[in-house]
Amino acid sequence: MSGPARVFDLSEVGRRDLNQALHDASDGDSFEVTNPRGAHAVACGITAEIDVLVRGSVGYYCAGMHKRGRVLVEGNASTGLAENIMSGLVHITGNATMSAGATGCGGLVVVGGNAGARCGISMKGVDIVVGGNVGHMSAFMAQAGNLVVCGDAAADLGDSIYEAQIFVRGDVESLGADCIEKEMRPTHVETLSRLLVAAAAVPAVNGADPADFRRYGSARRLYNFTIDDVDALEAAQEAA
Repeated sequence: MSGPARVFDLSEVGRRDLNQALHDASDGDSFEVTNPRGAHAVACGITAEIDVLVRGSVGYYCAGMHKRGRVLVEGNASTGLAENIMSGLVHITGNATMSAGATGCGGLVVVGGNAGARCGISMKGVDIVVGGNVGHMSAFMAQAGNLVVCGDAAADLGDSIYEAQIFVRGDVESLGADCIEKEMRPTHVETLSRLLVAAAAVPAVNGADPADFRRYGSARRLYNFTIDDVDALEAAQEAA
Protein backbone atom coordinates (compact mmCIF):
# COMPACT_ATOMS: atom_id res chain seq x y z
CA MET A 1 0.00 0.00 0.00
CA SER A 2 1.17 3.54 -0.70
CA GLY A 3 -0.41 6.95 -0.43
CA PRO A 4 -2.53 8.19 2.51
CA ALA A 5 -2.44 6.38 5.82
CA ARG A 6 -5.07 3.74 6.46
CA VAL A 7 -7.17 4.85 9.43
CA PHE A 8 -8.43 2.55 12.18
CA ASP A 9 -10.92 4.06 14.63
CA LEU A 10 -10.84 1.79 17.69
CA SER A 11 -14.25 3.04 18.75
CA GLU A 12 -15.61 1.29 15.66
CA VAL A 13 -13.24 -1.61 14.92
CA GLY A 14 -11.59 -4.16 17.18
CA ARG A 15 -7.98 -4.15 18.26
CA ARG A 16 -7.51 -7.61 16.73
CA ASP A 17 -8.55 -6.23 13.35
CA LEU A 18 -5.98 -3.45 13.70
CA ASN A 19 -3.14 -5.75 14.69
CA GLN A 20 -3.97 -8.22 11.93
CA ALA A 21 -3.83 -5.41 9.37
CA LEU A 22 -0.45 -4.35 10.72
CA HIS A 23 0.82 -7.94 10.51
CA ASP A 24 -0.37 -8.18 6.91
CA ALA A 25 1.16 -4.84 5.89
CA SER A 26 3.97 -4.35 3.41
CA ASP A 27 7.06 -2.17 3.70
CA GLY A 28 6.17 1.48 3.17
CA ASP A 29 2.58 1.24 4.40
CA SER A 30 1.33 3.75 6.94
CA PHE A 31 -1.48 3.63 9.47
CA GLU A 32 -3.29 6.01 11.80
CA VAL A 33 -5.08 4.79 14.93
CA THR A 34 -7.70 7.01 16.51
CA ASN A 35 -9.65 6.71 19.76
CA PRO A 36 -7.36 4.13 21.40
CA ARG A 37 -8.88 5.08 24.78
CA GLY A 38 -6.30 3.16 26.78
CA ALA A 39 -6.65 -0.08 24.82
CA HIS A 40 -4.12 -2.80 25.61
CA ALA A 41 -1.71 -4.47 23.18
CA VAL A 42 -2.05 -1.86 20.43
CA ALA A 43 0.34 -2.26 17.48
CA CYS A 44 2.06 -5.41 18.75
CA GLY A 45 4.33 -7.70 16.77
CA ILE A 46 5.01 -5.45 13.77
CA THR A 47 7.41 -7.11 11.33
CA ALA A 48 7.40 -4.71 8.33
CA GLU A 49 8.91 -1.29 7.69
CA ILE A 50 5.67 0.59 8.33
CA ASP A 51 4.66 3.75 10.17
CA VAL A 52 1.93 3.70 12.80
CA LEU A 53 0.61 6.89 14.40
CA VAL A 54 -1.57 6.40 17.47
CA ARG A 55 -3.55 9.52 18.40
CA GLY A 56 -4.20 9.09 22.10
CA SER A 57 -3.08 7.17 25.16
CA VAL A 58 -2.71 3.40 25.25
CA GLY A 59 -2.81 0.67 27.89
CA TYR A 60 -0.57 -2.32 28.60
CA TYR A 61 2.06 -3.67 26.21
CA CYS A 62 1.71 -1.18 23.39
CA ALA A 63 4.13 -2.08 20.56
CA GLY A 64 5.18 -5.23 22.37
CA MET A 65 7.47 -7.60 20.45
CA HIS A 66 8.17 -4.80 17.97
CA LYS A 67 10.49 -5.98 15.22
CA ARG A 68 10.58 -3.35 12.47
CA GLY A 69 9.08 -0.01 11.51
CA ARG A 70 8.10 2.98 13.61
CA VAL A 71 5.32 3.50 16.14
CA LEU A 72 4.51 6.99 17.44
CA VAL A 73 2.01 7.39 20.27
CA GLU A 74 0.65 10.89 20.89
CA GLY A 75 -0.13 10.35 24.54
CA ASN A 76 0.77 8.16 27.50
CA ALA A 77 1.37 4.42 27.80
CA SER A 78 0.77 1.97 30.63
CA THR A 79 2.84 -1.02 31.75
CA GLY A 80 5.21 -2.80 29.39
CA LEU A 81 5.59 -0.30 26.56
CA ALA A 82 7.63 -1.95 23.75
CA GLU A 83 8.29 -5.04 25.85
CA ASN A 84 10.72 -7.38 24.09
CA ILE A 85 11.37 -4.93 21.25
CA MET A 86 13.83 -6.38 18.75
CA SER A 87 14.51 -3.44 16.42
CA GLY A 88 12.83 -0.36 14.96
CA LEU A 89 11.51 2.66 16.85
CA VAL A 90 8.78 3.14 19.45
CA HIS A 91 8.21 6.74 20.58
CA ILE A 92 5.58 8.11 22.96
CA THR A 93 5.17 11.82 23.53
CA GLY A 94 3.84 11.48 27.09
CA ASN A 95 4.63 9.37 30.13
CA ALA A 96 5.11 5.61 30.49
CA THR A 97 4.27 3.66 33.62
CA MET A 98 6.16 0.56 34.76
CA SER A 99 8.64 -1.56 32.83
CA ALA A 100 9.03 0.45 29.63
CA GLY A 101 11.31 -1.39 27.22
CA ALA A 102 11.44 -4.49 29.43
CA THR A 103 13.65 -7.31 28.08
CA GLY A 104 14.23 -5.36 24.86
CA CYS A 105 16.89 -6.89 22.61
CA GLY A 106 17.36 -4.02 20.13
CA GLY A 107 15.84 -0.92 18.59
CA LEU A 108 15.12 2.44 20.20
CA VAL A 109 12.41 3.37 22.70
CA VAL A 110 11.84 7.09 23.29
CA VAL A 111 9.69 8.40 26.16
CA GLY A 112 8.99 12.10 25.91
CA GLY A 113 7.92 12.49 29.53
CA ASN A 114 8.64 10.40 32.61
CA ALA A 115 8.98 6.63 32.90
CA GLY A 116 7.88 4.71 35.99
CA ALA A 117 9.49 1.96 38.01
CA ARG A 118 11.75 -0.64 36.40
CA CYS A 119 12.23 1.18 33.14
CA GLY A 120 14.56 -1.01 31.09
CA ILE A 121 14.27 -4.03 33.39
CA SER A 122 16.36 -6.91 32.04
CA MET A 123 17.15 -4.97 28.86
CA LYS A 124 19.26 -7.04 26.47
CA GLY A 125 20.43 -4.58 23.84
CA VAL A 126 17.66 -2.01 23.46
CA ASP A 127 18.41 1.72 23.68
CA ILE A 128 15.98 3.76 25.79
CA VAL A 129 15.90 7.56 25.97
CA VAL A 130 13.68 9.23 28.58
CA GLY A 131 13.09 12.95 28.39
CA GLY A 132 12.08 13.20 32.05
CA ASN A 133 12.62 11.10 35.16
CA VAL A 134 12.67 7.34 35.75
CA GLY A 135 11.22 5.45 38.71
CA HIS A 136 12.84 3.11 41.19
CA MET A 137 14.88 0.09 40.12
CA SER A 138 15.23 1.26 36.55
CA ALA A 139 17.68 -0.88 34.54
CA PHE A 140 17.25 -3.67 37.10
CA MET A 141 19.29 -6.66 35.87
CA ALA A 142 20.01 -4.80 32.63
CA GLN A 143 22.31 -6.93 30.53
CA ALA A 144 23.10 -4.85 27.43
CA GLY A 145 22.08 -1.62 25.75
CA ASN A 146 21.84 1.97 26.93
CA LEU A 147 19.41 3.84 29.18
CA VAL A 148 19.55 7.63 28.85
CA VAL A 149 17.73 9.69 31.48
CA CYS A 150 17.50 13.43 30.88
CA GLY A 151 15.90 14.04 34.28
CA ASP A 152 16.38 12.34 37.65
CA ALA A 153 16.54 8.68 38.64
CA ALA A 154 14.76 7.26 41.68
CA ALA A 155 16.15 4.73 44.18
CA ASP A 156 18.14 1.60 43.36
CA LEU A 157 19.15 2.58 39.85
CA GLY A 158 20.86 -0.28 38.00
CA ASP A 159 20.33 -2.86 40.72
CA SER A 160 22.12 -6.12 39.80
CA ILE A 161 23.18 -4.63 36.47
CA TYR A 162 25.37 -6.58 34.05
CA GLU A 163 26.91 -4.78 31.05
CA ALA A 164 24.31 -2.17 30.10
CA GLN A 165 25.22 1.51 30.33
CA ILE A 166 23.18 4.18 32.13
CA PHE A 167 23.53 7.90 31.45
CA VAL A 168 21.77 10.36 33.79
CA ARG A 169 21.72 14.14 33.49
CA GLY A 170 19.93 14.84 36.78
CA ASP A 171 20.17 13.49 40.30
CA VAL A 172 20.26 9.84 41.32
CA GLU A 173 18.47 9.02 44.56
CA SER A 174 20.53 5.87 45.13
CA LEU A 175 22.34 3.15 43.22
CA GLY A 176 21.33 -0.50 43.43
CA ALA A 177 23.51 -3.49 44.20
CA ASP A 178 26.73 -3.60 42.18
CA CYS A 179 25.98 -0.38 40.28
CA ILE A 180 28.61 2.35 40.46
CA GLU A 181 29.42 5.64 38.78
CA LYS A 182 31.97 5.20 36.01
CA GLU A 183 34.26 7.34 33.92
CA MET A 184 32.74 8.94 30.83
CA ARG A 185 35.20 7.99 28.10
CA PRO A 186 35.16 9.22 24.49
CA THR A 187 33.41 6.08 23.26
CA HIS A 188 30.62 6.66 25.78
CA VAL A 189 30.29 10.31 24.76
CA GLU A 190 29.96 9.14 21.16
CA THR A 191 27.25 6.62 22.08
CA LEU A 192 25.33 9.16 24.16
CA SER A 193 25.59 11.83 21.46
CA ARG A 194 24.18 9.42 18.88
CA LEU A 195 21.20 8.58 21.07
CA LEU A 196 20.47 12.20 21.90
CA VAL A 197 20.40 13.00 18.18
CA ALA A 198 18.14 10.01 17.50
CA ALA A 199 15.67 11.23 20.14
CA ALA A 200 15.95 14.94 19.33
CA ALA A 201 12.22 15.18 18.57
CA VAL A 202 11.69 15.27 22.33
CA PRO A 203 12.01 18.88 23.60
CA ALA A 204 13.82 17.81 26.78
CA VAL A 205 16.35 15.89 24.71
CA ASN A 206 16.90 18.33 21.85
CA GLY A 207 20.12 20.21 22.42
CA ALA A 208 21.12 18.24 25.52
CA ASP A 209 24.85 18.36 26.17
CA PRO A 210 26.54 14.98 26.75
CA ALA A 211 28.93 16.74 29.12
CA ASP A 212 26.03 17.21 31.57
CA PHE A 213 25.50 13.45 31.97
CA ARG A 214 27.13 10.94 34.29
CA ARG A 215 27.64 7.29 33.45
CA TYR A 216 26.75 4.31 35.64
CA GLY A 217 27.40 0.62 35.17
CA SER A 218 28.36 -2.64 36.77
CA ALA A 219 31.14 -3.00 39.32
CA ARG A 220 31.27 -6.65 38.15
CA ARG A 221 31.24 -8.08 41.63
CA LEU A 222 27.93 -9.94 41.73
CA TYR A 223 28.62 -12.39 38.93
CA ASN A 224 32.23 -13.23 39.80
CA PHE A 225 33.00 -16.02 42.27
CA THR A 226 35.68 -15.35 44.87
CA ILE A 227 37.33 -17.75 47.29
CA ASP A 228 35.80 -15.77 50.17
CA ASP A 229 32.42 -17.18 49.16
CA VAL A 230 33.35 -20.82 49.78
CA ASP A 231 32.14 -21.03 53.39
CA ALA A 232 28.82 -19.41 52.54
CA LEU A 233 28.37 -21.70 49.54
CA GLU A 234 29.04 -24.84 51.57
CA ALA A 235 26.68 -23.71 54.32
CA ALA A 236 23.93 -23.07 51.80
CA GLN A 237 24.44 -26.49 50.22
CA GLU A 238 24.24 -28.21 53.61
CA ALA A 239 21.04 -26.38 54.47
CA ALA A 240 19.40 -27.20 51.13
